[in-house]
Amino acid sequence: MTRVAGQLETHGSVTRSLRIRNFRLFFGGQLISQTGTWLTMVAQALFVLHLTDNSGVAVGLLTACQFLPVLVLGAWAGLVADRSNKRTLLLIAQSCAMLQSFAMAALIATGDPPLLAIYAVAALGGTITAFDSPARRSFVVEMVPDDHLQNAVSLNSALMTGSRIVGPALAGLLIVTAGYTWCFVIDGVSYIAVLVGLWRIRTSELRPAPITTPGKGQVREGLRYVRGEPDLFVPLVMMTIVGTFAMNFVVVMPLFVKQSLAGSDTNYTLVYSVMSIGSLGAALLKARLTRTTNRQVITGTAAYGASLLLIASMPNLAWTFPAALVLGAASVMCTVPATTNVQMRALPSMRGRVLALQGVVWIGTTPVGAPILGWVCEHLGPRVGLLIGAAACAVAVLWAMLIAPPMSGEVGATQPIGAA
Repeated sequence: MTRVAGQLETHGSVTRSLRIRNFRLFFGGQLISQTGTWLTMVAQALFVLHLTDNSGVAVGLLTACQFLPVLVLGAWAGLVADRSNKRTLLLIAQSCAMLQSFAMAALIATGDPPLLAIYAVAALGGTITAFDSPARRSFVVEMVPDDHLQNAVSLNSALMTGSRIVGPALAGLLIVTAGYTWCFVIDGVSYIAVLVGLWRIRTSELRPAPITTPGKGQVREGLRYVRGEPDLFVPLVMMTIVGTFAMNFVVVMPLFVKQSLAGSDTNYTLVYSVMSIGSLGAALLKARLTRTTNRQVITGTAAYGASLLLIASMPNLAWTFPAALVLGAASVMCTVPATTNVQMRALPSMRGRVLALQGVVWIGTTPVGAPILGWVCEHLGPRVGLLIGAAACAVAVLWAMLIAPPMSGEVGATQPIGAA
């Protein structure tokens, strides 16, 4: 055992959660599907850039359409997750996501689709995400015992970041060789892996949370619960600030590579993949820990802000690649502790609503920040967009250190709030 940031940290096998059959099936299906998701996210942004002659505002509006449903429906979708069988809800959501990818493929195959139609199908995908995200992340808790939870959450983060390595690189290859349409066809096919994995899960080996019976005021009840728990409230407020202005990679990075660095679509996908390699390395390191400290939320956010300053200062593409590696690692240092704390601290009966609220502040804030950053990048330059993200991280850190109610010191995998 070693001491990290003044707290006792224990280490274990990086892959210990994968010894559990249900989690292994879930993990394998998600790895394939999330790669397809990142493939289409990059392809969609690049397609809109080509369709609108590199308009930052157009890409910002696309991102807003993708994530506005999470902001609008997120809290209610979390309540639906608390009231539902998570596996059944995921089967429905993932089937709908498959159809949405095929619909986007058909639309782009027409050659010159209306921009509004692209936005509409993207908004449909965002609606599916609003229901899928809280169900998928709370389902992880039902597949593993408490002493594996920290590892399972970190591996899930590693899965997301690992898919960001392959997905953007594959997007760059497919766009050049086969065209945009095939990006969405392949994404649609990738959902088969998820559906097969979910069907094969043994329900008798799950640890399902109690299903919340319908009642009045349950969304407000979830909000009051979060407000009364500093270990939930503080990370969520920090994530709101950072998510709004510092996590809009899909808007800022393609403009930064193509305008500030005079790069190409291929250069952008390579930078994104290198950034994801850094994210994967940091996520795997986090997966070894069996405990998370609340201090890591603050230090990780500070490190992420510093990495944004670093990449904003890069003079050319050659220097951008190592800076992207640092940025990717720092993004995980920022997101994983906050995500883990919220996931492990929430009461089982509240977990769907809490994770949905986390999705609202992390993903649902994108419709607010994306058009703003798109306008800033288009009129003031992408470097200014990166500097705004760094400033947002600084504001979040200062708020947590000087103003926020104090959090407890350590979150243990064996002692989530409400488990006793």
